[in-house]
Amino acid sequence: MHAQKARKLAVWIRPVAVLSALSMSLTLGACGSGGGRKAEEADDGSPMTVEVFDQLANYQGRQKGWFAKLVKDKFNITLNIVAPNVAGGGNTLFDTRSAAGNLGDLVVIGSNDGQARKVVKAGLVADLTPYMKGATHLKAYQGAIDQLKGDVGRKDGIWGIPISVSDLSPTEPSEGVEPTFGPFVRWDYYKEVGYPRVSTLEDLLPVLKKMQDRARQDTGRSDVYALSLFKDWDDQAMQNGFQLPAFYGYAEGTGYVMSNADGSDAQSLISPDGVYVRALKFFNKAQRMGLVDPDSTTQNYDTMFSKYQQGKILFSFWPWLGQAAYNTETHRKEGKGFMMLSIDDMKIASKGAQPNGTSTFIGVGGKAKNKARLVRFIDWLYSPEGIQASGSQTNGAAGLKGLTWKVEGGRPVLTDFGVKALAGEKVNVPGEYGGGGYSDGASQLNVNTVLNKGTDPSTKVPYNYQMWDSELDKRTTALDRDWQAHMGGARTTMEYLAKSGKLAVIPGASYSTPKESSVISTTRGQVKTAVVNACWQAVFAKDDDGFDSVWSTMVKNVEGLGFQKVYQVDMDNTKSLFKARKAIEKQYADRK
Repeated sequence: MHAQKARKLAVWIRPVAVLSALSMSLTLGACGSGGGRKAEEADDGSPMTVEVFDQLANYQGRQKGWFAKLVKDKFNITLNIVAPNVAGGGNTLFDTRSAAGNLGDLVVIGSNDGQARKVVKAGLVADLTPYMKGATHLKAYQGAIDQLKGDVGRKDGIWGIPISVSDLSPTEPSEGVEPTFGPFVRWDYYKEVGYPRVSTLEDLLPVLKKMQDRARQDTGRSDVYALSLFKDWDDQAMQNGFQLPAFYGYAEGTGYVMSNADGSDAQSLISPDGVYVRALKFFNKAQRMGLVDPDSTTQNYDTMFSKYQQGKILFSFWPWLGQAAYNTETHRKEGKGFMMLSIDDMKIASKGAQPNGTSTFIGVGGKAKNKARLVRFIDWLYSPEGIQASGSQTNGAAGLKGLTWKVEGGRPVLTDFGVKALAGEKVNVPGEYGGGGYSDGASQLNVNTVLNKGTDPSTKVPYNYQMWDSELDKRTTALDRDWQAHMGGARTTMEYLAKSGKLAVIPGASYSTPKESSVISTTRGQVKTAVVNACWQAVFAKDDDGFDSVWSTMVKNVEGLGFQKVYQVDMDNTKSLFKARKAIEKQYADRK
């Protein structure tokens, strides 16, 4: 489930796009640091095990199953993934391998905090310029490649390809049928208590209380709760606290600064009157009303997810939590499941399409052999087939044509196998495609190279299968029909939000935070510990006075630790981010 976090929650600062054509220089002269431009020995096409240093991966070891067979058949490559997320230790693995002079043959790495500059300067990634001949699918991404040059402090060379690139406007929502965030509730219980109107966030609490009471009455269980929280994604603050501000256009962003979509407000995360503390007060009130799962302080995401699957939790911050866990076809036909309710004053934060890619890019290791073959593999990842085969099914990637989907009557449709596989059922892949379980054999790179809301040139419809008419036509279950009747006939959540003007689109700007000093980094670590602890203590305070006491004590404590210096760094970065957003909007407007 941590893969979902990487895809859905940690991509706010780095956007994407697709601009003009790539200059295909074949110069082979020497180039100094950064991997050089020396010609390599001819590739004889023999089998090759490729070590992938992948900061996004949540799996370590050899790629298995149908994706492994596909890559082997096309490139005679076996992927062996090295994942810091699995190995643990934060940046320890990066530092260790960097010191050894070899990150890997392929590198998936972020450019924030100066890492990109470091790997280029140290020659840990190669200049791809000599190997770009025939990389036809990368031609569209010159803008993204140029952006990366700036991030690494170079005026020449091709140092990698940013991921999540798009040819959509930076003010176009990047999501397909569901937003990243939203107030998703068990719609069947919302229906049972009479579809009460919710004017503000705080008005949601009595509605959740009625729903919880009704659910306990219907099921005879006392362990049904409106809300359930978890700790294992906490970083600079309690991660759950960032979700409710997103209902009002504020995204988790640059450190201890909360900023809104249009750039009109940037405020301290710890401000007693700020949007983040408002969220904590909401949780505290809910806790005092008996609406919060008492296991919240000790459970992890996976434990909490299982409770959603069992129908024990009634509210979800994200569609890919509640809906993914509970909205089975059987439940939907019975009219049960999570759907978004509408809060009168909400404006859901929505990530804009990112013309120049996110902060993460794919590069080739400086010491890798057969670099031209590796570039051909990267190019394929950006092809229609590669986008669908390597992308996340959670994000709408349809998988392998012929296995999970096909074209029928001139439009793409899922195969019977694909319907089951993409719904998460345990199905075995036919031997001709590699055998094994479908999910086990899916790409473990955890990389979406191109925003899948974009149009597949081979089908003339979005890559995202959830947006295909053949899939939208299936939204006729009892749950879908009842929700649609209360949402003006909208077929999807994004359609409703767009029509009702309840989206706050954050322009898709590409921005990398610069490397901060060791003093700021050390201070940030101390502040983080104090803030996270205070968040949880405040949420579980017994009354308003207890909440205020916990928070004021923490604020005084972190001020003494040097919070203002950290906050100033974050505010400077936020201002730079706002400038980047304005710049990409202007760039796209001028392009049109």
